[in-house]
Amino acid sequence: MYVSPIREPLIRGEKNYSQVTKDILAPMAGKPSIYWYLGISLALIALVFGAWATYQTVYYGIGTWGLNKTVGWGWGITNFVWWVGIGHAGTFISAILLLFRQKWRTSINRSAEAMTLIAIACAGFFPLIHMGRLLLGFFIFPYPNTRALWVNFNSPLLWDVFAISTYFAVSLIFWYVGLIPDLGTVRDKAKTKIRKAIYSFLSFGWTGSAKHWSRHETVSLILAGLAAPLVLSVHTIVSFDFATSVIPGWHTTIFPPYFVSGAVFSGFAMVLTLLIVARKALNLEEYITVTHIESMNKVIILTGSIVGIAYITEFFMAWYSGVEYEQYAFMNRAFGPYAWAYWIMMTCNVVTPQLFWFKKIRTSLVATFIISIFVNIGMWFERFVIVVTSLHRDFLPSSWTMYSPSLVEVGLYVGTIGLFFTLFLLFIRVFPVIAIAEVKSVLKSSGDHKKTAHHE
Repeated sequence: MYVSPIREPLIRGEKNYSQVTKDILAPMAGKPSIYWYLGISLALIALVFGAWATYQTVYYGIGTWGLNKTVGWGWGITNFVWWVGIGHAGTFISAILLLFRQKWRTSINRSAEAMTLIAIACAGFFPLIHMGRLLLGFFIFPYPNTRALWVNFNSPLLWDVFAISTYFAVSLIFWYVGLIPDLGTVRDKAKTKIRKAIYSFLSFGWTGSAKHWSRHETVSLILAGLAAPLVLSVHTIVSFDFATSVIPGWHTTIFPPYFVSGAVFSGFAMVLTLLIVARKALNLEEYITVTHIESMNKVIILTGSIVGIAYITEFFMAWYSGVEYEQYAFMNRAFGPYAWAYWIMMTCNVVTPQLFWFKKIRTSLVATFIISIFVNIGMWFERFVIVVTSLHRDFLPSSWTMYSPSLVEVGLYVGTIGLFFTLFLLFIRVFPVIAIAEVKSVLKSSGDHKKTAHHE
């Protein structure tokens, strides 16, 4: 006789439907805590710094950045790719795990979806401002015009616009459709006429009838089916910004799967960073459990290992190709003037995630929080290494130069971080941070996990 191990429940405590609703809506009721005010104050300070940097860039031009004749892409594109990557976890958790009927997604998908939308907004800011002339941003969209000009459909930069705008639109619809049942709950619990009217409008007349639930389930599955391929396509197209060039270190066919796995890797790390703080600050420990954290850490082990293999493969292919320019580009990354950035990347992305093989570490909230921050740092440095070290020493040694960001570039990056946390903190005050209806759907199965399953 085989006795399977007892699985930890997805929802802790003896909960009923009424208690679930009360607990999850608690962060929206009453006054925010002192930690919320402290967090949004710091985020707004960062946002003001970013607004100043944006003004400097728009008024004086890209010359305020640290770019030069050799390094034409710097922090702007580094931050763009980093933010797009962070936005991948939400769609992965919501769409792909929904299609595979993974119940552990239910307590974390709402926050991950919101994080996706905010991260895409932060990412889209950088290519727009990198153009220098914001008022001419409409040039990147194909539309009939009196100038008889069309965009360059062969450029991966153009397909970036299509992919990311499509990704944002589908993610926004998917997030909002999932919100509708909970908005109906908030409407029914509202104590003021204004609040009730607002949420009544937002909930589209949701009644919770069998017909509404049937249509909601159908639409959710259709949107999940549309969103799932976007997880692969969006960062694949972003990788083409580099892979279709002839620059050594960029011109490689491994970039599409490498970028996709890295995006899910960094996205899950950011979700962990946010949720570990949110579960403590919002008293949601019984809904965001160690089981959720451990499941996400297993995904980080997988994607982190793929990223590590990609790093090794790049070096192998540079050696195997026999192309001296390609070989030098990778040797320069590891032992050149930016070697410090390369080894920070390797340590954070390859070494630290492997600690999650130990159950004691991957079930430790403190260890998970620290490692998730290391992963986010490492993935930022990965983008920095790809962008800067491949450019600063090109084919012509007389053009070699060093790059360092200006205060304006730092301000733009800090500003997007401020925007991210400002919007996320507002989100948890306006909408349920956990999907109430989906959590209720796993209550029974969560209770079943407490029993030991016997198999003969």
